[in-house]
Amino acid sequence: MDTVIGLEIHAQLLTKTKLFCGCSADYFGEEPNSNTCPVCLGMPGTLPVLNKQAVEYGLRASLALNCDIPERSKFDRKNYFYPDLPKGYQISQFDEPLAVNGHLEIGGKKVRIRRVHLEEDAGKLVHQEGGESSVDLNRVGVPLIEIVTEPDLKSPEQAREFMERLRQILQYVEVCSGDMEKGSLRCDANISLGQDGKLGTKTEVKNMNSFSAVEKALKYEKKRQKDLLENGGSVDQVTLGWNADAEEAQPMRSKEEAHDYRYFPEPDLVPLVIDEEWRERVRNELPELPGEKADRWKEEFDLPDYDIGELTEDKEIANYFEAAVAEYNAPKEVSNWMMSELFRVLKLPEAELSDVNPVDFAYLVRLVGEGDINDNTAKDVLERAFTEDKAPKDIVETEGLKRISDEGALGEKIDEVIEENPDAVEDYRSGNENVLGFLIGQLMSKTDGQADPNKAREMLQEKL
Repeated sequence: MDTVIGLEIHAQLLTKTKLFCGCSADYFGEEPNSNTCPVCLGMPGTLPVLNKQAVEYGLRASLALNCDIPERSKFDRKNYFYPDLPKGYQISQFDEPLAVNGHLEIGGKKVRIRRVHLEEDAGKLVHQEGGESSVDLNRVGVPLIEIVTEPDLKSPEQAREFMERLRQILQYVEVCSGDMEKGSLRCDANISLGQDGKLGTKTEVKNMNSFSAVEKALKYEKKRQKDLLENGGSVDQVTLGWNADAEEAQPMRSKEEAHDYRYFPEPDLVPLVIDEEWRERVRNELPELPGEKADRWKEEFDLPDYDIGELTEDKEIANYFEAAVAEYNAPKEVSNWMMSELFRVLKLPEAELSDVNPVDFAYLVRLVGEGDINDNTAKDVLERAFTEDKAPKDIVETEGLKRISDEGALGEKIDEVIEENPDAVEDYRSGNENVLGFLIGQLMSKTDGQADPNKAREMLQEKL
């Protein structure tokens, strides 16, 4: 049986205000129903006013996804009655969307994007014990883009990979935070099992707010449909909700079709016209995309593909790497320290990337590269820089952690070692060169491990 999957992804745009009113779009954590106004509550006599920044962000995302931008698009009313939708309809786009015919490559496969359209978000229902539900309308009217793929995905794993890649691009072009836990990126998936080139009946799985949920939900539904069909049953076209706690897809309602929503043009908004000048300006302002950055790093820094993949996955990390390399031009050394020690420290409670700037990080990597401190000292300094809110340079200089290579300072310590270990000195002078390691160890102990080992060996041998 062939698996056929198409995704519908809602991405919240990073505007300051909602799509059609001046209410703040930063609703998370606010007192329920406090972030509203007559417009987003759908009060009689109010009129929507389109947020131009939301259109710009929608264009930026669409162009990054290789979409065509029609000159004209329009808004429509999507009618359905639900407690979290105060107007009784959602302003969306239907037959003339903002963008069409895009694609995104994952693992060498081109996944087609049917459309990208703008729409306002609905509210949030809070279901309580005892069967009661409350509604929070703070989210109503927050601007979204909906990204609809063609049914080109062939496995739950591919669907997850697509979501990860899409999130990366939306973050790179700075239109969506990608924070799935806060609902900034949400995914619904249509899945069917076909045979001999014929599509089966599809079902839709909703409420997936993590990459693992997307993969698990589709694996669950794939198995459910397969078991039904192999046992002579049939698949009903239904909408399912993913229950992450129970790890099962549960029926919500029969599947709706477009005609069920009774779409018609939004009478209070004129058509949206995107002329060539506007479109090309946005295209020219696009930042470097992950694939472009990876190609440049390969050429400029000669890094392995694995390093590039790890360091370009997150835009903030990628920027950090580039800033560090600009300070200390040793890309592979910086890469190794970021992927091992920096990533380790960032897992500590309360540690944030901004706690240590990339210039300070590069200073520490340079000290190791030039032999001024050893690996273990550098690891300790880096962790303390994050946990104690101190600059690495301050820790190193205040505590005198650099290796001692000054001949005067080393000479004094070597004299002490020779004086305190006459038997070992005599053994060495009698031809037992193995005892040199013992004497160097004594010297390291006296200098708290800070003596430059090469310089120490050279000077100790000379004095002996």
